[in-house]
Amino acid sequence: MVVMPSNNTGFDAGLIFGKFPKRMAHLHSVSAPREPKQGIPWALDNGVYGAFTNGADWCPKPFYSYLEKFSAWKPLWAVVPDSVGNRGKTLDLWAEHYKAVAKFGVPLAFAVQDGMSVEDVPSEAEVVFVGGSTSWKWQNLKTYTENFPRVHVGRVNSYRLLWMAHRAGAESCDGTGWFRGNRKQLAGLYRYLQESEKRKDPQMSLL
Repeated sequence: MVVMPSNNTGFDAGLIFGKFPKRMAHLHSVSAPREPKQGIPWALDNGVYGAFTNGADWCPKPFYSYLEKFSAWKPLWAVVPDSVGNRGKTLDLWAEHYKAVAKFGVPLAFAVQDGMSVEDVPSEAEVVFVGGSTSWKWQNLKTYTENFPRVHVGRVNSYRLLWMAHRAGAESCDGTGWFRGNRKQLAGLYRYLQESEKRKDPQMSLL
């Protein structure tokens, strides 16, 4: 499983990205836009969740501006605009935006929300992004991995949750908390990567 923290170029990020280059990628968000880094795989979040957590209205302009500027840099996928925890509005937003996003030549990710079923996933979606509320997400993740070949899980920020997503069969996950100074949390990421590749590394002690 690939782990996608937010774009971070500090020492700790460089250490882990360097040791596990095939297991790490960046998830860029238009909520805090940064230029993709040469040689590091990346995907694009639409910024809806960031606006939601800040109590702000989501605006499509930054999302499309980012696509215009960087879509030629070949993101792994981009999340078509959605609505946090809202099935009906997410389906409406998909219908409104997916063709416009597809014109940039990027793989489309569909964010599933509370109350959705596998039948709600559009045929044009190449990736299923499992979002929604925390309880709904973990109760339903396995259903999506059993029915779709490419599944991403949002908000995975602990060693335990990494293994839950891994064992459920997710292709990738994201988390914003890995490089914010909590050494125990960061050690959990390192430990997961080591164990899932059956590695042993004395530099683990650095974390």
